[in-house]
Amino acid sequence: MNTFIPRDEQDVATIVSDAAAKGTLLNLAGSGSKAAMGRPNQTDASVTSAALSGITLYEPAEMVIAARSGTPLSEVVTTLAEKGQQLSFEPMDYRPLLGTTGEPTIGAVAAMNISGPRRIMVGAARDSLIGVRFVNGRGEMVKSGGRVMKNVTGLDLVKLMAGSWGTLGFLTEVTFKVLPRPERTSTLLIRGLDDGVAIEALAAALGSPFDVTGAAHLPAPDRLGARTLIRLEGFSVSVDYRLNELRRLLKRFGPADILEGRGADAVWQSVRDATVLPERGERAIWRVSTAPTNGPILTARIAAAIDAQWFYDWGGGLVWIASPLDGDLGASVIREATRALGGHATLVSAPDSERSRVDVFEPQTEAVMALTRSIKASFDPVGILNPGRMYAGI
Repeated sequence: MNTFIPRDEQDVATIVSDAAAKGTLLNLAGSGSKAAMGRPNQTDASVTSAALSGITLYEPAEMVIAARSGTPLSEVVTTLAEKGQQLSFEPMDYRPLLGTTGEPTIGAVAAMNISGPRRIMVGAARDSLIGVRFVNGRGEMVKSGGRVMKNVTGLDLVKLMAGSWGTLGFLTEVTFKVLPRPERTSTLLIRGLDDGVAIEALAAALGSPFDVTGAAHLPAPDRLGARTLIRLEGFSVSVDYRLNELRRLLKRFGPADILEGRGADAVWQSVRDATVLPERGERAIWRVSTAPTNGPILTARIAAAIDAQWFYDWGGGLVWIASPLDGDLGASVIREATRALGGHATLVSAPDSERSRVDVFEPQTEAVMALTRSIKASFDPVGILNPGRMYAGI
């Protein structure tokens, strides 16, 4: 399969317009670190953002950064850290889960709306994304948004492109709003809680006025036992005060230890990257969003039907589930429980053959699917961009 490596946005436009004229199906890629996600699409050629690299704008005083889509995420993170700033939404690194290599790119963060544990406080990547440049399926260069957050009248292309998985256009540049890095990070650790009680504790913490930036429960059946984690960030004096207040608030759930430093960072990285679950390849991995209080009910229903393992993030609103690599990978059980309790499930990791026959994304109603097809046709009328990556035939 041919691989095109455009040097600039005009190159991208030329490649895409030529492909549209010939009906050439294109696989859009960055470094390939997330190639094993989504449905395996059947394409004729690949277009990579590898040469579209570099930070194009950074205004620390305005807390705005823009970069070409192929810019390594690590470069953006390092540049921000030098000025005491960060991408607030804490993007996940999928490589440990998928067993892939390559350097994650900032364009993929936007295209796949990649976020982490801090989402409960600051929102997802799409909430910090304020500008995009992309080439649609006609080969037209499009710019939307800019350096400031503002109200949007009409179709918000910035938010539409976030999480579109390259099916609507090839991102060439993205602009994010950033935030200061916290002076101190501290985590309350409560041991031994069962799922229901742990979610109750997390709900109490998140419902408090103490600005929790991470809330996870790891019911891991290992030597460490069940761990309930509540993270606080900010100025040291403020963190001390909030730690003490939260300890009082959560006293009924048992004694709470305080974690800081590398140990705490490692725990939150394992939550962010879902490495709490079994080793890659042993099981299929699902990402389920539901109402936080429904999390323990959902996992209990799933566990009654299949051999599953799981942990909770976002106060229980995000459940990572590992299911056996047989049958339908637990899809019918997981989606039945999700439909009954509200939410949606995404198959994150499984062999290509399984992701071809099992719906990766939550099946849509016919009305929503019709709207999805209509939007796809507006941006990519010939259907050449990442065809079938999200839904078969689209």
